[in-house]
Amino acid sequence: MKVLNNISLIDRKQWVALVNRSPVASIFQTPDIFDFFIENELYDIKILGVEEDCVLKGLVVCVIQSEGKRLKKLLTTRAIINGGPLLDDSISDDALKLLLCSVLSELKKQCIYIETRNLNDYSRWRNIFEACGFEYQPHYNFHIDTSEIEIEKGFDKSRRKRIRRALENGAVINSDNACLPSFYGILSDLYRNKIHKPLPPYEMFESLLKYPFAKYFYVLSPQRKVIGGQLILLLGNRVAYAWYCCGLDQEYRELHPSIMANYAAIRFASDQGFGRYDMMGAGEPGDHYGVRDFKAQFGGTLVEHGRFRRINNAIVYNLGRLAISILDSLKK
Repeated sequence: MKVLNNISLIDRKQWVALVNRSPVASIFQTPDIFDFFIENELYDIKILGVEEDCVLKGLVVCVIQSEGKRLKKLLTTRAIINGGPLLDDSISDDALKLLLCSVLSELKKQCIYIETRNLNDYSRWRNIFEACGFEYQPHYNFHIDTSEIEIEKGFDKSRRKRIRRALENGAVINSDNACLPSFYGILSDLYRNKIHKPLPPYEMFESLLKYPFAKYFYVLSPQRKVIGGQLILLLGNRVAYAWYCCGLDQEYRELHPSIMANYAAIRFASDQGFGRYDMMGAGEPGDHYGVRDFKAQFGGTLVEHGRFRRINNAIVYNLGRLAISILDSLKK
Protein backbone atom coordinates (compact mmCIF):
# COMPACT_ATOMS: atom_id res chain seq x y z
CA MET A 1 0.00 0.00 0.00
CA LYS A 2 1.13 3.51 -0.73
CA VAL A 3 -0.25 6.93 0.24
CA LEU A 4 -0.30 9.60 -2.47
CA ASN A 5 -0.29 12.99 -0.77
CA ASN A 6 0.17 15.27 -3.75
CA ILE A 7 -1.69 15.83 -7.00
CA SER A 8 1.54 15.19 -8.93
CA LEU A 9 1.59 11.63 -7.58
CA ILE A 10 -1.94 10.76 -8.70
CA ASP A 11 -2.32 9.28 -12.17
CA ARG A 12 -5.24 11.04 -13.84
CA LYS A 13 -6.22 8.04 -15.96
CA GLN A 14 -6.43 5.89 -12.84
CA TRP A 15 -8.46 8.62 -11.15
CA VAL A 16 -10.98 8.67 -14.02
CA ALA A 17 -11.11 4.87 -14.01
CA LEU A 18 -11.84 4.88 -10.27
CA VAL A 19 -14.68 7.37 -10.77
CA ASN A 20 -16.17 5.13 -13.47
CA ARG A 21 -16.15 1.97 -11.37
CA SER A 22 -16.68 3.22 -7.84
CA PRO A 23 -20.08 2.43 -6.26
CA VAL A 24 -19.83 5.66 -4.23
CA ALA A 25 -18.62 8.04 -6.95
CA SER A 26 -19.94 11.59 -6.95
CA ILE A 27 -19.26 14.67 -9.06
CA PHE A 28 -17.45 16.26 -6.11
CA GLN A 29 -14.59 13.75 -6.18
CA THR A 30 -13.82 13.92 -9.91
CA PRO A 31 -10.81 15.42 -11.72
CA ASP A 32 -13.13 17.92 -13.41
CA ILE A 33 -14.44 19.41 -10.17
CA PHE A 34 -10.89 19.49 -8.80
CA ASP A 35 -9.79 21.50 -11.86
CA PHE A 36 -12.72 23.85 -11.38
CA PHE A 37 -11.90 24.57 -7.74
CA ILE A 38 -8.22 25.09 -8.48
CA GLU A 39 -8.98 27.44 -11.37
CA ASN A 40 -11.29 29.61 -9.27
CA GLU A 41 -9.03 29.64 -6.20
CA LEU A 42 -12.15 29.49 -4.03
CA TYR A 43 -10.75 27.24 -1.33
CA ASP A 44 -7.61 25.57 -0.18
CA ILE A 45 -7.72 22.07 -1.63
CA LYS A 46 -6.00 18.98 -0.29
CA ILE A 47 -6.01 15.74 -2.27
CA LEU A 48 -4.84 12.34 -1.05
CA GLY A 49 -5.03 8.88 -2.52
CA VAL A 50 -4.08 5.33 -1.64
CA GLU A 51 -2.77 2.58 -3.91
CA GLU A 52 -2.88 -1.18 -3.53
CA ASP A 53 -0.73 -3.21 -5.92
CA CYS A 54 -0.06 -0.03 -7.94
CA VAL A 55 -3.81 0.53 -8.48
CA LEU A 56 -5.58 3.62 -7.13
CA LYS A 57 -8.20 2.29 -4.69
CA GLY A 58 -9.23 5.38 -2.74
CA LEU A 59 -9.09 9.15 -3.02
CA VAL A 60 -10.34 12.22 -1.19
CA VAL A 61 -10.63 15.81 -2.36
CA CYS A 62 -10.78 17.90 0.81
CA VAL A 63 -12.09 21.46 0.58
CA ILE A 64 -10.83 23.66 3.42
CA GLN A 65 -13.43 26.32 4.13
CA SER A 66 -13.72 29.24 6.52
CA GLU A 67 -15.80 32.37 6.92
CA GLY A 68 -14.80 35.94 7.63
CA LYS A 69 -11.40 37.03 8.89
CA ARG A 70 -9.29 36.61 12.01
CA LEU A 71 -11.46 35.39 14.89
CA LYS A 72 -14.38 34.22 12.78
CA LYS A 73 -11.99 32.43 10.44
CA LEU A 74 -10.34 30.74 13.42
CA LEU A 75 -13.73 29.56 14.67
CA THR A 76 -15.05 28.28 11.33
CA THR A 77 -12.16 26.62 9.48
CA ARG A 78 -13.15 23.08 8.53
CA ALA A 79 -12.26 20.46 5.92
CA ILE A 80 -15.18 19.13 3.91
CA ILE A 81 -15.05 15.97 1.81
CA ASN A 82 -18.06 16.68 -0.37
CA GLY A 83 -19.89 13.58 -1.53
CA GLY A 84 -17.71 11.33 0.64
CA PRO A 85 -14.43 9.61 -0.28
CA LEU A 86 -14.06 8.03 -3.72
CA LEU A 87 -13.55 4.32 -3.01
CA ASP A 88 -13.04 1.18 -5.03
CA ASP A 89 -15.49 -1.59 -4.20
CA SER A 90 -12.53 -3.85 -3.38
CA ILE A 91 -10.52 -1.44 -1.23
CA SER A 92 -9.17 -3.26 1.80
CA ASP A 93 -9.93 -2.15 5.34
CA ASP A 94 -6.24 -1.48 5.88
CA ALA A 95 -6.00 0.72 2.80
CA LEU A 96 -9.04 2.76 3.78
CA LYS A 97 -7.70 3.14 7.31
CA LEU A 98 -4.36 4.31 5.93
CA LEU A 99 -6.14 6.86 3.71
CA LEU A 100 -8.24 8.25 6.55
CA CYS A 101 -5.31 8.39 8.97
CA SER A 102 -3.31 10.25 6.34
CA VAL A 103 -6.12 12.77 5.98
CA LEU A 104 -6.10 13.29 9.74
CA SER A 105 -2.35 13.66 9.84
CA GLU A 106 -2.37 16.23 7.04
CA LEU A 107 -5.31 18.31 8.26
CA LYS A 108 -5.69 18.03 12.03
CA LYS A 109 -3.67 21.19 12.65
CA GLN A 110 -5.29 23.15 9.81
CA CYS A 111 -8.94 22.86 10.73
CA ILE A 112 -11.30 22.46 13.67
CA TYR A 113 -13.04 19.43 12.21
CA ILE A 114 -13.14 17.17 9.15
CA GLU A 115 -16.48 16.10 7.71
CA THR A 116 -17.56 13.79 4.90
CA ARG A 117 -20.92 14.75 3.43
CA ASN A 118 -22.02 11.42 2.04
CA LEU A 119 -24.16 11.24 -1.09
CA ASN A 120 -24.02 7.44 -1.24
CA ASP A 121 -24.21 4.54 1.20
CA TYR A 122 -20.98 4.14 3.20
CA SER A 123 -22.45 1.86 5.88
CA ARG A 124 -20.18 -1.05 4.93
CA TRP A 125 -17.16 1.08 5.90
CA ARG A 126 -18.64 2.75 8.97
CA ASN A 127 -16.56 0.70 11.41
CA ILE A 128 -13.35 1.86 9.69
CA PHE A 129 -14.35 5.51 9.93
CA GLU A 130 -15.22 5.11 13.60
CA ALA A 131 -11.95 3.32 14.30
CA CYS A 132 -10.21 6.42 12.90
CA GLY A 133 -12.09 8.72 15.25
CA PHE A 134 -14.97 9.79 13.00
CA GLU A 135 -18.44 10.01 14.53
CA TYR A 136 -21.49 9.22 12.43
CA GLN A 137 -24.05 12.04 12.07
CA PRO A 138 -27.48 11.13 10.60
CA HIS A 139 -28.51 13.29 7.64
CA TYR A 140 -31.31 12.94 5.12
CA ASN A 141 -31.39 13.29 1.35
CA PHE A 142 -33.79 12.53 -1.49
CA HIS A 143 -32.83 10.41 -4.50
CA ILE A 144 -35.19 10.52 -7.47
CA ASP A 145 -35.14 7.63 -9.93
CA THR A 146 -35.00 9.50 -13.25
CA SER A 147 -34.91 6.33 -15.34
CA GLU A 148 -38.71 6.42 -15.24
CA ILE A 149 -40.21 7.66 -18.50
CA GLU A 150 -43.20 9.37 -16.87
CA ILE A 151 -41.25 11.02 -14.06
CA GLU A 152 -44.15 13.33 -13.10
CA LYS A 153 -46.17 10.37 -11.81
CA GLY A 154 -43.92 10.30 -8.76
CA PHE A 155 -44.70 13.93 -7.90
CA ASP A 156 -47.16 14.91 -5.21
CA LYS A 157 -50.60 15.74 -6.64
CA SER A 158 -50.35 19.38 -5.51
CA ARG A 159 -46.88 19.63 -7.11
CA ARG A 160 -48.22 18.43 -10.47
CA LYS A 161 -51.09 20.90 -10.19
CA ARG A 162 -48.74 23.85 -9.56
CA ILE A 163 -46.51 22.88 -12.49
CA ARG A 164 -49.52 22.70 -14.79
CA ARG A 165 -50.81 26.08 -13.61
CA ALA A 166 -47.41 27.72 -13.98
CA LEU A 167 -47.19 26.56 -17.59
CA GLU A 168 -50.76 27.69 -18.27
CA ASN A 169 -49.91 31.11 -16.80
CA GLY A 170 -46.97 31.53 -19.16
CA ALA A 171 -43.91 30.38 -17.22
CA VAL A 172 -41.02 29.70 -19.60
CA ILE A 173 -37.93 27.53 -19.08
CA ASN A 174 -34.73 28.06 -21.03
CA SER A 175 -30.96 27.64 -20.78
CA ASP A 176 -29.91 30.95 -22.34
CA ASN A 177 -26.91 31.93 -20.24
CA ALA A 178 -27.49 35.60 -20.96
CA CYS A 179 -29.86 35.13 -17.99
CA LEU A 180 -27.01 34.24 -15.62
CA PRO A 181 -26.49 37.75 -14.13
CA SER A 182 -30.19 38.03 -13.24
CA PHE A 183 -30.19 34.52 -11.78
CA TYR A 184 -27.16 35.38 -9.64
CA GLY A 185 -28.86 38.56 -8.43
CA ILE A 186 -31.86 36.59 -7.16
CA LEU A 187 -29.57 34.00 -5.58
CA SER A 188 -27.52 36.72 -3.85
CA ASP A 189 -30.64 38.26 -2.30
CA LEU A 190 -31.74 34.83 -1.09
CA TYR A 191 -28.41 34.06 0.59
CA ARG A 192 -28.08 37.54 2.09
CA ASN A 193 -31.62 37.97 3.42
CA LYS A 194 -32.87 34.46 4.16
CA ILE A 195 -30.18 31.80 4.20
CA HIS A 196 -27.58 34.08 5.85
CA LYS A 197 -24.63 32.20 4.42
CA PRO A 198 -21.82 33.38 2.16
CA LEU A 199 -22.30 32.88 -1.56
CA PRO A 200 -19.36 32.36 -3.95
CA PRO A 201 -18.67 35.31 -6.27
CA TYR A 202 -20.38 35.72 -9.63
CA GLU A 203 -17.13 34.83 -11.39
CA MET A 204 -17.39 31.27 -10.08
CA PHE A 205 -20.84 30.80 -11.60
CA GLU A 206 -19.67 32.38 -14.84
CA SER A 207 -16.62 30.11 -15.05
CA LEU A 208 -18.89 27.06 -14.90
CA LEU A 209 -20.27 27.93 -18.33
CA LYS A 210 -17.26 26.32 -20.01
CA TYR A 211 -17.50 23.07 -18.05
CA PRO A 212 -19.68 20.33 -19.58
CA PHE A 213 -20.55 18.95 -16.15
CA ALA A 214 -22.56 22.10 -15.26
CA LYS A 215 -25.93 23.16 -16.67
CA TYR A 216 -28.23 26.07 -15.88
CA PHE A 217 -32.00 26.31 -16.17
CA TYR A 218 -33.75 29.68 -15.96
CA VAL A 219 -37.40 30.39 -15.23
CA LEU A 220 -38.87 33.37 -17.05
CA SER A 221 -42.15 35.25 -16.69
CA PRO A 222 -44.39 35.79 -19.75
CA GLN A 223 -42.64 39.16 -20.10
CA ARG A 224 -39.29 37.28 -20.29
CA LYS A 225 -38.06 38.50 -16.92
CA VAL A 226 -35.81 36.04 -15.07
CA ILE A 227 -37.69 35.00 -11.91
CA GLY A 228 -35.73 31.92 -10.84
CA GLY A 229 -33.36 29.18 -11.85
CA GLN A 230 -31.42 26.05 -11.03
CA LEU A 231 -27.78 25.02 -11.43
CA ILE A 232 -27.11 21.30 -11.65
CA LEU A 233 -23.90 19.28 -11.86
CA LEU A 234 -23.60 16.10 -13.92
CA LEU A 235 -21.66 12.92 -13.25
CA GLY A 236 -21.40 11.47 -16.74
CA ASN A 237 -24.91 10.29 -17.54
CA ARG A 238 -25.26 8.60 -14.15
CA VAL A 239 -26.32 11.24 -11.63
CA ALA A 240 -27.52 14.85 -11.81
CA TYR A 241 -27.03 16.96 -8.67
CA ALA A 242 -29.14 19.96 -7.63
CA TRP A 243 -26.62 22.57 -6.52
CA TYR A 244 -28.01 26.13 -6.41
CA CYS A 245 -31.67 27.05 -6.81
CA CYS A 246 -33.71 30.22 -6.30
CA GLY A 247 -37.03 31.78 -7.23
CA LEU A 248 -39.08 34.91 -6.67
CA ASP A 249 -41.91 32.84 -5.25
CA GLN A 250 -43.67 35.61 -3.33
CA GLU A 251 -43.62 38.05 -6.23
CA TYR A 252 -44.73 35.48 -8.85
CA ARG A 253 -46.95 33.07 -6.95
CA GLU A 254 -48.94 32.06 -10.01
CA LEU A 255 -45.72 30.99 -11.79
CA HIS A 256 -44.10 29.01 -8.93
CA PRO A 257 -40.51 29.73 -10.07
CA SER A 258 -38.70 27.53 -7.50
CA ILE A 259 -40.93 24.58 -8.34
CA MET A 260 -40.46 25.14 -12.05
CA ALA A 261 -36.67 25.42 -11.70
CA ASN A 262 -36.51 22.04 -9.97
CA TYR A 263 -38.98 20.51 -12.40
CA ALA A 264 -36.91 21.63 -15.39
CA ALA A 265 -33.78 20.00 -13.98
CA ILE A 266 -35.53 16.75 -13.04
CA ARG A 267 -37.22 16.59 -16.45
CA PHE A 268 -33.83 17.12 -18.13
CA ALA A 269 -32.24 14.30 -16.10
CA SER A 270 -35.08 11.97 -17.06
CA ASP A 271 -35.05 12.93 -20.76
CA GLN A 272 -31.27 12.51 -20.99
CA GLY A 273 -31.27 9.04 -19.45
CA PHE A 274 -29.68 9.80 -16.08
CA GLY A 275 -30.28 7.11 -13.51
CA ARG A 276 -30.71 9.43 -10.54
CA TYR A 277 -31.41 13.01 -9.55
CA ASP A 278 -29.78 13.89 -6.23
CA MET A 279 -31.59 16.61 -4.25
CA MET A 280 -28.42 17.36 -2.24
CA GLY A 281 -29.62 17.22 1.33
CA ALA A 282 -32.81 17.26 3.38
CA GLY A 283 -31.70 18.09 6.92
CA GLU A 284 -31.25 16.08 10.08
CA PRO A 285 -33.77 13.61 11.55
CA GLY A 286 -35.93 15.14 14.26
CA ASP A 287 -35.61 18.71 12.98
CA HIS A 288 -38.44 20.51 11.25
CA TYR A 289 -37.01 21.46 7.90
CA GLY A 290 -39.17 23.24 5.35
CA VAL A 291 -36.76 22.46 2.52
CA ARG A 292 -37.30 18.74 3.20
CA ASP A 293 -41.06 19.18 2.82
CA PHE A 294 -40.52 21.07 -0.44
CA LYS A 295 -38.22 18.41 -1.89
CA ALA A 296 -40.44 15.54 -0.73
CA GLN A 297 -43.22 16.68 -3.05
CA PHE A 298 -41.09 15.78 -6.07
CA GLY A 299 -41.29 12.12 -5.06
CA GLY A 300 -38.11 10.17 -4.79
CA THR A 301 -36.76 8.07 -1.95
CA LEU A 302 -35.80 9.51 1.42
CA VAL A 303 -32.33 8.13 2.19
CA GLU A 304 -30.16 8.56 5.25
CA HIS A 305 -26.51 8.23 4.25
CA GLY A 306 -25.37 10.68 6.91
CA ARG A 307 -22.00 12.27 7.52
CA PHE A 308 -18.79 11.29 9.26
CA ARG A 309 -17.27 14.00 11.43
CA ARG A 310 -13.92 14.06 13.18
CA ILE A 311 -13.49 16.96 15.66
CA ASN A 312 -9.86 17.99 15.98
CA ASN A 313 -10.29 20.77 18.55
CA ALA A 314 -13.39 20.32 20.72
CA ILE A 315 -13.02 23.59 22.62
CA VAL A 316 -12.77 25.78 19.50
CA TYR A 317 -15.44 23.67 17.76
CA ASN A 318 -17.99 24.22 20.55
CA LEU A 319 -17.06 27.88 20.89
CA GLY A 320 -17.49 28.36 17.16
CA ARG A 321 -20.92 26.70 17.13
CA LEU A 322 -22.05 28.96 19.97
CA ALA A 323 -20.71 32.11 18.30
CA ILE A 324 -22.28 31.31 14.93
CA SER A 325 -25.59 30.48 16.61
CA ILE A 326 -25.61 33.89 18.31
CA LEU A 327 -24.67 35.70 15.11
CA ASP A 328 -27.37 33.88 13.13
CA SER A 329 -30.01 34.76 15.72
CA LEU A 330 -29.05 38.43 15.50
CA LYS A 331 -29.55 38.40 11.73
CA LYS A 332 -33.12 37.13 11.98
